[in-house]
Amino acid sequence: MEPTLPRVGEPRIAPALARLPSVDRLLLRPEWQAAIATHGHALAKQAVQAAIAAARLAAKAGAAIANDDAIAAAATTRLDAWLAPRLKTVFNLSGTVIHTNLGRALLAEEAIAAVATAMRAPVALEFDLDGGRRGDRDEVVAELLRGLTGAPAATVVNNGAAAVLLTLTALAARKEVLISRGELIEIGGAFRIPDIMKTAGCKLVEVGTTNRTHAADFESAIGPRSGLVMKVHASNYAITGFTAAVAETELARIAHENQLPLVVDLGAGALVDLSQWGLPREPLPQDSIAAGADLVIFSGDKLLGGPQAGIIVGRADLIERIKRHPLKRALRVSKLTLAALEATLRIVASAHRLPERLPTLALLSRPPAAIRASAEGVWPALAAFVGPRFTVSLADCASQIGSGAQPVERLASVALRIAPVAPGRGGLPALETRLRRRPVPVIGRIHDGALWLDARCLTDEAGFIANLAAPC
Repeated sequence: MEPTLPRVGEPRIAPALARLPSVDRLLLRPEWQAAIATHGHALAKQAVQAAIAAARLAAKAGAAIANDDAIAAAATTRLDAWLAPRLKTVFNLSGTVIHTNLGRALLAEEAIAAVATAMRAPVALEFDLDGGRRGDRDEVVAELLRGLTGAPAATVVNNGAAAVLLTLTALAARKEVLISRGELIEIGGAFRIPDIMKTAGCKLVEVGTTNRTHAADFESAIGPRSGLVMKVHASNYAITGFTAAVAETELARIAHENQLPLVVDLGAGALVDLSQWGLPREPLPQDSIAAGADLVIFSGDKLLGGPQAGIIVGRADLIERIKRHPLKRALRVSKLTLAALEATLRIVASAHRLPERLPTLALLSRPPAAIRASAEGVWPALAAFVGPRFTVSLADCASQIGSGAQPVERLASVALRIAPVAPGRGGLPALETRLRRRPVPVIGRIHDGALWLDARCLTDEAGFIANLAAPC
């Protein structure tokens, strides 16, 4: 076997590499002994090994040999990065209140307390305390949902898409599902009604046209293989102009005359009339039940202001069929979701001081004067942060509710508008990145040649100012 020849540069670099510290030498330093005590030997050792390996690669590439202090500092940076939470708190100044990418609804303090209690101790999740036997976890919230919606029964799964999938699979697999062509929606994440029907094993029957659907269209489309009639609230878009849709009462009549259930998917699904706080009125599950719908599906983490959940209310026999389907167990919610949902529903059922107790409702109904005051309060600090290359001004703007609710409605708001002093020189993407790299990332939006920070959701002015001044 021929001897292995040394690579070019190896004789020169080898003595220098020998000066790199050993893992044990760095771990004996006081700061790393403290790190070991806090985080454990294995994780500390892994960070130190990675820092030494990086220093070795840099030296082989021609960089100077790093000393012990530099490598220890690099290891600390790596350890801090590993331990930093990926689910970071942010300032949502995007202008979208219920922002899917930022976690949607903010939970009420009562819901947060309920979740903490459920995390700390055993709870009667599936245990009937009266009978001393196994219970049904849906009963944690079923009574509240029955009272709020007027429906005879209720069940809960992990999100709205799951609720639609489970309902279609349990009630209409290998059957036809009738739906207006104008309601074949796509929501966030490429969730499409036709795709979910295909996954559920249903045959989609498109009824009417995109802009106009009549009762006669449904009556003529029903056949021996029909399984159910479905109506989907077009929550994330609007068709205007020459339009027609079949009312839920009429759809219910048609479905029931043909011994078919009517399923209504409301999407967001508020449980209270939001117009009393000056907001657009959203369809209510209780209205659909009163109109004759057999099942109504809506979300827990949008306008309801609770945790992510898909709620199904309606006829007891249909709810029972859904609960018996094997897919229900795969989609069921945890005790934490149920704890938060129960607390949220109790707040709504009380009808007492709702904007004070439901943070999302508080943000949606926030007066423009309060929003302007928040923007004015942080204006000087923001101007100092962005520097002389940009101007900061207050500008009227329009927030949106978000998560598919009321797509054409806007809420009057005030924004901090950041624009370059020299037109055409840009710099906004870099500034946006700077704000996102703050200890608490600041999320805004670039529009019309400026970076807009909508102050509707800015309720911690002191925290925002401190965040701008904090070292990164």
